[in-house]
Amino acid sequence: MQIELDACATKASWPSVVCKTTGGDLMTKDFATFATDLTFDDLPQDMIKLLRRSFLDTLGVAAIGMQTEMSHIARRVALAIFGTGTAGDSRVLMDGRRLSPAGAAMAGAFMIDSIDAHDGTTPNKGHAGSAIFPALLAVADSMRQNGTHVSGQDFVLWLALAYEISYRAGQVQHATCPDYHTSGAWTAVGVAAVVARMIGCDADQIWHAAGIGEYHGPRSQMMRCIDFPTMLRDGVGWGAPSGVTAAYLAREGFTGAPALTCDSDEAAPYWSDLGARWLTLEHTHYKLYPCCRWAHSSIDGAQKLMRDHALQHSDIAQVEIRTFHYATRLAGYEPKTLDEFSYSIAFPVAAMIVRGKIGPNELTPQTLLDPDILRISRATTLIDDDEMTARSIEKRWAAVTLILCDGTRIEGVAMTPRGDVDQPASDAEISAKFHLFADDTIGRSRADEIETLCGRFDDLDSVGFERLLDLALSAPE
Repeated sequence: MQIELDACATKASWPSVVCKTTGGDLMTKDFATFATDLTFDDLPQDMIKLLRRSFLDTLGVAAIGMQTEMSHIARRVALAIFGTGTAGDSRVLMDGRRLSPAGAAMAGAFMIDSIDAHDGTTPNKGHAGSAIFPALLAVADSMRQNGTHVSGQDFVLWLALAYEISYRAGQVQHATCPDYHTSGAWTAVGVAAVVARMIGCDADQIWHAAGIGEYHGPRSQMMRCIDFPTMLRDGVGWGAPSGVTAAYLAREGFTGAPALTCDSDEAAPYWSDLGARWLTLEHTHYKLYPCCRWAHSSIDGAQKLMRDHALQHSDIAQVEIRTFHYATRLAGYEPKTLDEFSYSIAFPVAAMIVRGKIGPNELTPQTLLDPDILRISRATTLIDDDEMTARSIEKRWAAVTLILCDGTRIEGVAMTPRGDVDQPASDAEISAKFHLFADDTIGRSRADEIETLCGRFDDLDSVGFERLLDLALSAPE
């Protein structure tokens, strides 16, 4: 049986959705009421497991990201313009210095975004965790400063809501807007809605917060940064603080235009199964390499051919990569900066061919000058393949051919990246990636404790979760 909630009566245009409650009854809910009423007991166990993994993975990226020039600049600016106020102060991720919640969210989001290795969602061509984690950690820290105790169950619930709302808002945006916008545009909506819940807003205020976050969020065009790679990256550096600010505005009575990604006729189909289906479970992937996801199937393909045929980089004369159109625009053959490295295919593929891995040692100025990598990168041809483009909606396809110095052609099969739901990264791979990124920066002992607590953070009481906050938000010793 379906019943209409009173909360929907004042917002007749809200998308109505069938949602399973804890007791199994069916109710008609809108996204704002869903964000208000969902409880920890409503979460699927697989969702909790995924968020444990994302927590660990994101903190590893933050640990290495704190060393980048982009992160240092963002923190200097955040410290200059985002002082603490009545909302309570928040420590900057992996830094420890105190700012307003919006300032800490900004600095943390830029930090994570500076290393293109965080979790993502292929249909949205973007990333949610890079905005959600720094924003929610900042607000949770400010709540603690104000005497509100946050448990692991609280935080996993907020994460689940923020991911799911962000994913759905992003799908609507990609379906209804002519430009391909950065993740900051749609994560601002999810962050706004969930921070509003965190700070005590009701469904009406959450509705306004989503509208404010969407309206003021960065509608930045992603392909501008693909074609001209700079520190602009994926827009989450402004999406996260825009969402945080929107929530506090809504709590004080600021009104917002309806979020068209949540509350429009075009949006309704994308919200119709909210609560009955978790897009986060279906579409979250994990990166095994610190560069644009569009390059990963080519990197995997090159790695497989090199291993299967016991090749050395000196055997390779040329490389051909057939892939989808957007990927061919990652055309940096001789990157001069980490940003250009992140948004290229030929150079990361060449790095895999030469070194057999892509990790922190490949994110250095010296690597960008490596003559062996440059030789193969310059000898790489990207082929815009119509079939690959047609297939690269839910997946990212590529096929690699290696041409040896003796003229032999070794053709690889078309493939999609590891780390997708159908080719998941193992727990051991996620752990190894985390320690590869974190150990040298924050120390093995601290990294081990973070891994242990992230693996069960939903079971932590407020004291245990405060310990995890301290580990995530304090500066390395």
